[in-house]
Amino acid sequence: MSTEHVPLTSAIGAPERLTSVSRVSYPLAPLTSSEITKTAELIQALYPAETNLHFKIVTLEEPSKDQLIPYLDAQHNGQKRSPLDRKAFVCYYIRNTDKLHEAVVNLSLQRVESNVRLGPNYHGPGDAQEILLVEKVALEDEAVKAELAKLSLPEGTAVISDPWIYGSDGVDDERRMYQCFLYMRNPHDPSNLDSNHYAFPLAISPVVDTVDMKVVRIDLLPTGIDHTVHPLGPLGIHPPSEYTPEHQNLRTDLKPLNVVQPQGTSFKATRIGETGEVIEWQKWSFMVGFNQREGIVIYDIVPLGSYQQVRYEERSLFFRLSLSDMNIPYADPRWPFHRKAAFDLGDAGAGQMTNNLKLGCDCLGSIHYLHTVLSTAEGEPFPMENVVCIHEQDAGIGWKHTNYRTGKAAVVRSRELVVQSIITVANYEYIMAFIFNQAGELGYEVRATGIVSTQPIDDGIEVPWGTIVHPGVLATHHQHIFSLRVDPAIEGHRNRLVYEEAHPMPRSDFNPHGVGYTVEETLVEKSAGLDLNPDANRTFKIQNTSVRNPVNGKPVGYKIQLPPFQKMIADPQSFHSRRAEFADHNLYVVRHRDGELYAGGKYTNQSRGGAGVRAWADRRDDIADADLVLYLQFGLQHATRIEDFPVMPCEIIRVALKPSNFFDKNPALDVPPSRQEFNRSTLAAEQHRQPAVEATVGQDHAVCCSSKL
Repeated sequence: MSTEHVPLTSAIGAPERLTSVSRVSYPLAPLTSSEITKTAELIQALYPAETNLHFKIVTLEEPSKDQLIPYLDAQHNGQKRSPLDRKAFVCYYIRNTDKLHEAVVNLSLQRVESNVRLGPNYHGPGDAQEILLVEKVALEDEAVKAELAKLSLPEGTAVISDPWIYGSDGVDDERRMYQCFLYMRNPHDPSNLDSNHYAFPLAISPVVDTVDMKVVRIDLLPTGIDHTVHPLGPLGIHPPSEYTPEHQNLRTDLKPLNVVQPQGTSFKATRIGETGEVIEWQKWSFMVGFNQREGIVIYDIVPLGSYQQVRYEERSLFFRLSLSDMNIPYADPRWPFHRKAAFDLGDAGAGQMTNNLKLGCDCLGSIHYLHTVLSTAEGEPFPMENVVCIHEQDAGIGWKHTNYRTGKAAVVRSRELVVQSIITVANYEYIMAFIFNQAGELGYEVRATGIVSTQPIDDGIEVPWGTIVHPGVLATHHQHIFSLRVDPAIEGHRNRLVYEEAHPMPRSDFNPHGVGYTVEETLVEKSAGLDLNPDANRTFKIQNTSVRNPVNGKPVGYKIQLPPFQKMIADPQSFHSRRAEFADHNLYVVRHRDGELYAGGKYTNQSRGGAGVRAWADRRDDIADADLVLYLQFGLQHATRIEDFPVMPCEIIRVALKPSNFFDKNPALDVPPSRQEFNRSTLAAEQHRQPAVEATVGQDHAVCCSSKL
């Protein structure tokens, strides 16, 4: 990384340790409002008073793992511990320049520890203020207005601009830019502000330079079967395609379904700092944090109890869990669509795109909400309410067995704890949830919904890289590729990764019928990118060989269940592939290094690649019985269909982390049985009993049979 060190002296005065702005007892609690304010003041004080700074990120700089582990061990053992310094990470521009900086502020000492200007091809993420300004610049540009006039749109038509991160192709893309795609609302219903403008894409695409905040180019979009661009002329108006309830003939035969917990919830939430929370539920204990980029972070645990890390029944499981990255590459090879490849977390941030979740709509049942505080572009605190909802849900039968000889059934329903947020990325929504159950299993689920990204297409044609979802509207095929970061602590921090495969035994005197097979285990010794092999049922496991199962002597561990998906389709040498470093393997495993959190690299906006997990794995570090980190990839190949429009039904994908020889039996055996007086179902199923025959051993060891009809 090319960098330039800049001044670290501020005008605040001599540092005073542990002032009020830094008195937060837990080192992983999100930054407070006062800490955000103080951070911005310390950065601003580095410059003359008239210098206008544009803050992109002000977030917690987590302590190093070498500091955290002794701190947490002392906490777990009830020992006195010295407080760790509270620090903030800052990414900012000098406004209206390309001068991007990153800094670390020590809030405990009230001083700037580092402040570096980044070199070429490093660009900060977008933010709400900037995106709104880009929209305004694009729509008020006189040349853009002249192009729109050629369409002869009806009077009063509202034109909408969707700014997209510019992407990379190596062609005059060093400047930080936005590619704006234009739409119009239904011109026959101009007062409807919620009209689905994605049903009216226009063939005009301004490019805005973020330094000068000017339109530097206007691209006319190809709308046929090749790269040909047609001259603009009067636009034919197709009918609308609306998704809002008031435009539908709603069903009338749907009866209410209420989720009621008359005795309240089964979980306990304890506030940590201003917005962090510790959750205790059904033997689980963990802390929920939240930040600008990743959104929800599940990590380290209870300063109040005897827990540490993400724990189950007081046994450590995971140190830190978060969605690390996501990439959505599109299939259209034509200019300028060939650059469409969004990194929604790195290019913008899950935190700042998070919805205010609505009771009874986004979250059903007895809900506990978490709030957060992020930073504005001016470095001021920006409170956000209801960014995370926590609730329990019924997940069907957890386990069951019926003794058909007696007719007695033992059945337990599975209860899940859901920690959920929802982000809106212009047209798309992602519903993202960590899900815990009573059998020691942890899942991560993504539901993709919202509206597909659309572009104009001429009438009467068809193209193989997309689907026509409405007259004049093409929805291009695309992929959704996610990367879940898992920092394990399976009974400690010296873990290993292995994979199991099932292979047939060769025919032999021992296996004469050719039906035998074995399950074999392979140790992964070096950092690498690895793939599933469904034909061999390849299953990855995280193990701790220093702790053995008391029954079978195997290492305790957790297995990883990853859904197979089609990995990055773009050519390996394309910018799409080079930038999305995580998208070519189902799993990456690397040795832990502080600061390596994001699979696509810290700065994805118009990135070039080479700063993410693929580069880290290429170090070929020893990872056996070491402090390792895994990046788990999963995704969707979204071959668009007409049923995805005007709004798409949820597509659901889920990753699971399940105990493997971690417990000495089914850990959900102690869950109370499912009973009608507890569940209050309106109809109880009749008892099912089958006839049977059993043998009884008598006093003289004779065996006789009797019918149980």
